[in-house]
Amino acid sequence: MAKGMTDISASPEVKVLIVEDEDSIRLTLRDFLKRKGYTVYVASDGVGAIKQLLDHDIDVIVSDYRMDVLGGDYWVRFLEKFMKKEKVIIMSGFLKSKVAIPFPVLYKPFDYAELEELIRKSLES
Repeated sequence: MAKGMTDISASPEVKVLIVEDEDSIRLTLRDFLKRKGYTVYVASDGVGAIKQLLDHDIDVIVSDYRMDVLGGDYWVRFLEKFMKKEKVIIMSGFLKSKVAIPFPVLYKPFDYAELEELIRKSLES
């Protein structure tokens, strides 16, 4: 890294929103990313995510694809249309979309370090 440049990828200034309906995954990801130095917010569905997005300036959204409340293609279309400045990463164990997914997709199960690397790369681009 060049002199005078700072690595913002794992600083508390980087705010990550995890949107995942499965409690164990959501909370484990939250704890992992907090230990890595990120400020982390969580939501269990798209509606909860919108509330978090209204309350906080989020840098990266890490979201499950399939959720009972505002998930799937409508959620992806919402993210694409209204979340232009935020980086988005979609997680899925089974992705069957009728629309093109314009974001990086991370297939479950995955290593959490792989997710953190993807977050770091998205912040650099």
